[in-house]
Amino acid sequence: MNKQFVWFIVRRYLRFDKTQPFISISFILAFLGIMTGVGVLIIAMSIMNGMDKEFQNKLTIMNYPLTIYSQVAGMIDDEFVSKLQAKYPHLKFSPYIQTSAIIKKTQLHGIILYGVNFDKEKQINPILAKAIKHIKPKKFDIIVGQELFNDLAVAKGDKVLLVFSTSDVYGLDVAPRMKRVRVVGYFHSGLNAYDKAIAYMPISALKVILKQTFYSGVHVYCKHPFREIDILKKDLPFGVSVVGWWQQNGNFFSALKLEKRAMFLVLLLIIVVAALNIVGSLLMMIMNRKKEIALMISLGATTEEVKAIFFRLGVIVGIVGIVAGILVGGFGIWVLNNFDIISLPADVYGTTKIPTDLSYVDFISIVCGAFVIVIISCIYPAKKASEVDVLQTLKFE
Repeated sequence: MNKQFVWFIVRRYLRFDKTQPFISISFILAFLGIMTGVGVLIIAMSIMNGMDKEFQNKLTIMNYPLTIYSQVAGMIDDEFVSKLQAKYPHLKFSPYIQTSAIIKKTQLHGIILYGVNFDKEKQINPILAKAIKHIKPKKFDIIVGQELFNDLAVAKGDKVLLVFSTSDVYGLDVAPRMKRVRVVGYFHSGLNAYDKAIAYMPISALKVILKQTFYSGVHVYCKHPFREIDILKKDLPFGVSVVGWWQQNGNFFSALKLEKRAMFLVLLLIIVVAALNIVGSLLMMIMNRKKEIALMISLGATTEEVKAIFFRLGVIVGIVGIVAGILVGGFGIWVLNNFDIISLPADVYGTTKIPTDLSYVDFISIVCGAFVIVIISCIYPAKKASEVDVLQTLKFE
C-alpha cells in the first residue's frame, strides 16, 4: 500500500469543498458532536465522582471507618477495650454507649444519644473535635447537631430535658427515666440527617443515667479499613462483630454506582449519534466522488488503499473531536473548581460547591469508548468505497 498516496488524498478530502459545502459542514457537525459528547461525559463523570467522594468523606466521619459492636449485652467493657488497644497500637479506639432518647425544650425531638470519652472521640472525629475546640464538656453537658440546636431554639448554656427509653419503677407506677442536661455547643457535619438526630454527652454521665457499666461498642479509626476489618474479625470473640462504614450505607452507594453507570451509557449515546454523522458524511462523500474513486482504481490504486483513505478520513475527524472534547471537559472542570457558578443547598448535598474528581479509570473508559465507536463507524463506509464498480461508474458517470 502506497501510504504517501493515501495521505495525499486524505489531506485533499479534508479541505473545505466550496462546490459541495454540505459534506464539509456534515463533517464539522460530526466533529462538534463528538467533542460535545466527550466533553459532557468527562464533566458529568467528574461531578458524579466528586459527589460520591464528598458523601463518602461525610459518612466516613460520622459513621467512622470501623465500628465494633456487641450482639450480647455486657461483652464490651474496659478490659476488652484495653486488650484491643494493646494488640493493635496503630489503631485508635473510642468506646461508646448508644441509646435513643427524646430531647425537650418547648417541643419534642427524637435523637440518638452517644455517650463518649471526648478526649478519645475527638481524635477520630474531626467534626466533634471542632465543636469542642474551646469547650470542655462537664458531666451532664450535651453537644447536639446544628440543625437540632436551631430547632430547639436554645442558646449555649440553656438546659433541656432528656427522656430515655428505659423506665424506672416507683411503687406501683412506671415512669420513663429523665434527666435535665445543659447544651454547651453544637457540631456541623454538613449532612442534615445527622445534624438533626445525633447528640453526644460524656460517657460517665450516661453510665450513671442508664445504670450501665458496659459499652454498646467501640469506634475505630484506621487508615486502611478494608484491610483491617478482616484482621479484627478473626480476633473478635463470639457475640462481637465489626462493621465498616461502607456496609452501613451499602444501599446508598449501590444506588449512586447504578446512577453513575446509567449516566455514562446515556451520555455515550451522544458520541454514538455523532459517529453516525461521520458514517453519513463519508457515504455522501463516496457517492459524490464515485468517479474519482473509479478513476483512482483504474489508474492502479488498490481496494485496500481506497479503503484506507476513507477509513483514515473518518478516524481523523473522530480523533480530533475526542481531543477537543478532552480539552473542553478539562476546561469545564477547571471552571467548576475555580468559580461558584452553581450553588447547591448544603442541607441536601452537604456542600454548597459542586465537587469534581475525575478518576483515571473513568477518563480512560471515556476516551477508549469514544475511540472504539469512531473506529466502528468508519468500517462500513470504507468498505463501501472499495466496492465501487469501476466499469459501471466510468461508463455511465
